[in-house]
Amino acid sequence: MEFLISVKVKRVTHIAKDVPPLPQYATEGSAGLDLPACLESPWVVAPGARVKIPTGIAIEIPHKHIVGLVFPRSGLATKHGISLANAVGVIDSDYKGEIIVAVSNQGESEYVIKPGERIAQLVFVPVFKATIEETDELKETGRGTDGFGSTGK
Repeated sequence: MEFLISVKVKRVTHIAKDVPPLPQYATEGSAGLDLPACLESPWVVAPGARVKIPTGIAIEIPHKHIVGLVFPRSGLATKHGISLANAVGVIDSDYKGEIIVAVSNQGESEYVIKPGERIAQLVFVPVFKATIEETDELKETGRGTDGFGSTGK
């Protein structure tokens, strides 16, 4: 079974007219679309630094019950310490501005982001709206109020 949505993509900068390429799936089984950096020249990210990398694109998510989530790329994180400053970026269905990726260098060496380099991945996920109902009691469970580390051995 395959679930498909149609997402419109608009190039929003003069740099993005042809390069970088539009987001794309690296493999048939990829969950995320790779987001390339829209840069005129390489950017150096010093250890401990945070930078905002433009992608040169804006998107139109087709329904209010879908969200775009921006995740780090595992290869950049494990090999170079390059991750997202906000852990996961959220693109709401009503946001129409450029996708900017907040990158953080958690490594010990500077890292150079090249124009067109795949810097993050975009996954589309269903959204459930919640109605909040205040209560004095919650249903009991086997775990109860045990928190951090309570399920490990």
